[in-house]
Amino acid sequence: MAGSSESSGRPPLFATEKPARVAAHAYRLFASTIFAGLLLIWVYRATHLPPRSSGARWWGWLGLSAAELWFGFYWVLTLSVRWSPVYRRAFPDRLTRRYKEEQLPGVDIFVCTADPTLEPPMLVISTVLSVMAYDYPPEKLNIYLSDDAGSVTTLYALYEASEFAKHWIPFCKKYEVEPRSPAAYFVRADSPPDPCDPKEWYALKEMHKDLIDRVNSVVNSGKIPKTPECKVRAFTQWNEDTSYTDHPSIVQIRVSSVISNSPIIMNVDCDMYSNNSGSIRDALCFFLDEEQGQDIAFVQYPQNFENVAHDDIYGNPINTVNELDNPCLDGWGGMCYYGTGCFHRREALCGQIYSQDYKEDWTRVVRKTEEVDELERMARSLATCTYEHNTLWGIEKGVRYGCPLEDVITGLQIQCRGWKSVYYNPARKGFLGMAPTSLGQILVQHKRWTEGFLQISLSKYSPFLLGHKKIKLGLQMGYSVCGFWALNSFPTLYYVTIPSLFFLNGSSLFPEMTSPWFVPFAYIVVAAYSCSLVESLQCGDTAVEWLNAQRMWLFRRISSYLLAAIDTLRRMLGISETGFALTAKVTDSETLDRYKKGMMEFGSFSLMFVIIATVALLNLACMVFGVARVLLHEDAIGLGALILQAVLCVLVVAINFPVYEALFLRTDSGRLPASVGLVSFCIVLPLCILPANMQT
Repeated sequence: MAGSSESSGRPPLFATEKPARVAAHAYRLFASTIFAGLLLIWVYRATHLPPRSSGARWWGWLGLSAAELWFGFYWVLTLSVRWSPVYRRAFPDRLTRRYKEEQLPGVDIFVCTADPTLEPPMLVISTVLSVMAYDYPPEKLNIYLSDDAGSVTTLYALYEASEFAKHWIPFCKKYEVEPRSPAAYFVRADSPPDPCDPKEWYALKEMHKDLIDRVNSVVNSGKIPKTPECKVRAFTQWNEDTSYTDHPSIVQIRVSSVISNSPIIMNVDCDMYSNNSGSIRDALCFFLDEEQGQDIAFVQYPQNFENVAHDDIYGNPINTVNELDNPCLDGWGGMCYYGTGCFHRREALCGQIYSQDYKEDWTRVVRKTEEVDELERMARSLATCTYEHNTLWGIEKGVRYGCPLEDVITGLQIQCRGWKSVYYNPARKGFLGMAPTSLGQILVQHKRWTEGFLQISLSKYSPFLLGHKKIKLGLQMGYSVCGFWALNSFPTLYYVTIPSLFFLNGSSLFPEMTSPWFVPFAYIVVAAYSCSLVESLQCGDTAVEWLNAQRMWLFRRISSYLLAAIDTLRRMLGISETGFALTAKVTDSETLDRYKKGMMEFGSFSLMFVIIATVALLNLACMVFGVARVLLHEDAIGLGALILQAVLCVLVVAINFPVYEALFLRTDSGRLPASVGLVSFCIVLPLCILPANMQT
């Protein structure tokens, strides 16, 4: 459907579309049947509670009842958010016709990095070069590199990139190159494409290779060349006491408010290069629409990754998130802020409260008359770590500090000040980054996210507290879907261990196959997983990727989410403090090779690996000895009362095949260490052999 700009006689700069009514009604009907099934399961648990004298079975039943109540609540929460997705379309051609180049607003772009080891300088400058080459008037484009590590090698790489940019940017605009990250471009092209002059193309490729060699040489040696060009003042500010955790604020002209102060700010992580040179103009369609754009604070692009293998062993769920979950959040009036790939209205980011009288001056220009030395001095004072002390910066202004997910709180605060946000997912992806390719990295990353979301949910920044009467209930629930990730860990761990132990001992916790109460349990399982598979396929995943995603869903819940919940509790009790761990953006060749072959990367001892291996071995033991017990003592008919537990146990075993492979079959360095297997075995053994009265 078209936007309301048409009422003023001007076509809108963007459109908001909803799914067909038939699809929406069908989805709601399906949701209603699932909810009915949940109600029947809850009724069954309440009306068939075993007597207290049954001992362990009584406690097991209560635990399953609590787990199923939580799963039902969380499912209702998730489905409610998915009630009304919206999809956005931008019309940059209309923007071009409506606004002259000199009328377009200035844009300040921030590329953020924090560790030259985990985020190599060549990775950083490839992203910098990609945003420098946007299809946008260069005099209105200002690029800033924010390096928390204060790395001299990163600064040197930036200096080299600025020289290479004098050749790269004209080349990009002359031949309309995509993508405009030179590293990504030359990796994809073995020979010059038709429009390019071969001589010019090969010369630029050789120039890029020389750039890589020079930068990597400095990175490996740690020493800046003693050339006249490298004796500028910025390079002289390092000394032997300077480190990435303790260094002065170092500014080299090339911070934003005292230099350009553009009305639009875009930030991007150093590993998320621009894949679409038209992203700025697309984003401006939302801000500059006269009728619909006045209350839009930020435009969030999705995260996408270029290194995800086909049939990804880690089942990266990014397609489902981008194609389904995010449009549903947008439908409630507020996409959350990811912290990267986002265009902000500066005034909204700096604490402005939205009102209908608010009017943005897009043509304002900052004209600084100070000399470069004076600008550097002013910028350096703003970049110090103490500048914001005793001010509203980091609290009500700018990005929120003091939380692992400061970006999420920042976006939520902006929305609570009356602004809206937009999710835009164009056909050509706006940004491409690097996804982790080892299980340990993925689980640590999700633990950090889960911990941050839980801290938000339990603080004064909870969407239900901060957002009360300020944002829609559906949006509050949308934030809480992630906020309650950690709370899923306990019922999930219970569900994949306790029923299997009762199956081993021949004690039933579910209705028999011949009972009418069997139907809602079977329907919920079949319907929920069928719906999940269909959604995944519609979003572009393969069936194998969906299956791998189910495995990772289990791994995250029983490891990352569980430890995040425990660590959050420890922090609430004052036992530990909040920390932050960067995810490595580089992978060694052996690990990458195993990833491409579909082999999970374990490699080192980890408490999360111990939990995963323990659950896998426990279910394997319960399946083998439980089936053997039934066949030896009760024959196959005895499985009737235990069929759901048997199926659950078999499914957990099947989904853990890569764990058994890493424990018993693999000999490479990515296998599970013997110490993990030993610890897990020592936990599983007593659970399986200790006498327990689990019979009815």
